[in-house]
Amino acid sequence: MFKEGLLKGKRILVTGGGTGLGKEMSRYFLKYGAEVLICGRRESVLEETAKELMEENGGKVKCYGLDIRGAQDVDETIEEIFLEGPLDGLVNNAAGNFISRTQDLSHRGFDAIAGIVFHGTFYVTHSVGKRWIELGRGGSIVSILATWVWTGSAFTVPSAMSKSGIHAMTKSLATEWGHTGIRLNAIAPGPFPTEGAWARLSPNQDPNDASDQGVYSQNPMGRVGKMEELGNLATFLMSDGCDYLTGQTIALDGGEYLTGGTFYKALSSLKDEDWDAIKSTIKATNEKDKAKRTA
Repeated sequence: MFKEGLLKGKRILVTGGGTGLGKEMSRYFLKYGAEVLICGRRESVLEETAKELMEENGGKVKCYGLDIRGAQDVDETIEEIFLEGPLDGLVNNAAGNFISRTQDLSHRGFDAIAGIVFHGTFYVTHSVGKRWIELGRGGSIVSILATWVWTGSAFTVPSAMSKSGIHAMTKSLATEWGHTGIRLNAIAPGPFPTEGAWARLSPNQDPNDASDQGVYSQNPMGRVGKMEELGNLATFLMSDGCDYLTGQTIALDGGEYLTGGTFYKALSSLKDEDWDAIKSTIKATNEKDKAKRTA
């Protein structure tokens, strides 16, 4: 839907860019001419993604191994990036989440989510933003949130709390930094099937099976989101055609949250044995991911 070369000359950093929504947005930025930088904890995954995207679209994708929970690590990586050339855009996409009854949640489990979504997102935003201000240049920051910032979310309380904080950050810095030319907006996607999210939030469903989308078929549009729809919105927010748009969180969910959503309804009727099974599935997924990181 956009002209070729729309993002030509722009350098855009995507946190958590090796998989899921981050990978798909990176694909669109590259397609429209941007130089894309992706960071994440698994360097091998980043390198595979970079190779795939460049073979598909051409262009340039650079990888940075980074755990955004470490403030000093974040600042050192951002400094390295800016020494090569300033960024024009940042997508705060890195996240973590899992479903759990709050009474079953450990402090470590809470901190694991808050460390990435709340602290890590601020660390990256602050590190990039202060450099833009020092250089006297603007930029676009897009954070990936959830419609829980308006409704809250039972059974994913750490994520709902953390993303609500970033929703507040988006509005707060849009006003504080507006005069500098820095814009901050956010996207609150509804159900977009990705392997990682489905494994932790819908562990009994297959993200690749269109017939196995369960409660998500109750969305007002009767379907889940398409990656090109997310890619198009993210590209628009990174382009130069909407410089007066800032401080907004845009729901991209087919109108689902306006109906009260389906996520709570699907989980509120679960019994103890159902939660035990879910915990076992999520634990197995986490162990599998840990094994990949250490391989």
